[in-house]
Amino acid sequence: MQKCLIVIGLFVLAIGLRSARKAMVRKAGAVVFLTASFLSLYYLTACLWWGIAGVAVWFFLPWVELLTRIRRMRLPLENRLRQKEVPDPSFFPNAVEAAAAMEEAGFEHVDDCGWEWGGMKQFFRLFWHPEERAVSAVCLCEQGDVAFAFISVTSRDADGRILRTTNFPFSPTLKCPANMRWNHVPCERNCFHHILKDHQDFLRRLNVEPDNLRMPDPDEIEESIETEMKTQIRHNLEAGIIRETGDGHFEYSFRGLLFLWGQFVKDMVRLC
Repeated sequence: MQKCLIVIGLFVLAIGLRSARKAMVRKAGAVVFLTASFLSLYYLTACLWWGIAGVAVWFFLPWVELLTRIRRMRLPLENRLRQKEVPDPSFFPNAVEAAAAMEEAGFEHVDDCGWEWGGMKQFFRLFWHPEERAVSAVCLCEQGDVAFAFISVTSRDADGRILRTTNFPFSPTLKCPANMRWNHVPCERNCFHHILKDHQDFLRRLNVEPDNLRMPDPDEIEESIETEMKTQIRHNLEAGIIRETGDGHFEYSFRGLLFLWGQFVKDMVRLC
């Protein structure tokens, strides 16, 4: 009974810690939760390895989705952005505030567009700033009843590198080409002014001078997004992460599923 109460107490403590606002406290709650999982099987079997298995099983749970939904998923090799109406603000978290902050920072609205990937709808509000030589976007991702928004600021240097700062909450689901550098900031940082400053600091860390940035063409922003995606798909085909299905689509290979599993585990550790 004592062992049972210890495990129950740890689970209750973990739930309490996980409901906290501070990230470090939530991470401590995740550690307590894993400890409770370890002890529950260890007490039942008196075997250390079974306790370790109780912890490891949480890291293998993503394989349920990987071997079901994602393994059957087919995505288009060629995808085009299309004009879209602005979604209802109630389904577009922080989008109104982010767009207003972009305009306050001197960014000019370019277009509203979107596309669909494997059942996920993505809507973009695109802006550009000639003095910053940058393109910003607020994006809504919607899949079923789940929706989230994120912000990105993108620059291109004279060597053709794509330099992007974003609060996108997850790790990329495709490998990035060598000419693409991502600067991930915490997803709870949703103030555009802070993200713009993070982007400026990012460029300074890379020793990229403002004069070495390419001037974006507002009429070609959508085309550049499509080209970027085509380049990324081609890079992943060459890396063996994805493979063509022969009907204008691609799917994840087994190597790609392993890559996604690593990304899922990375997000579990980072976002717990």
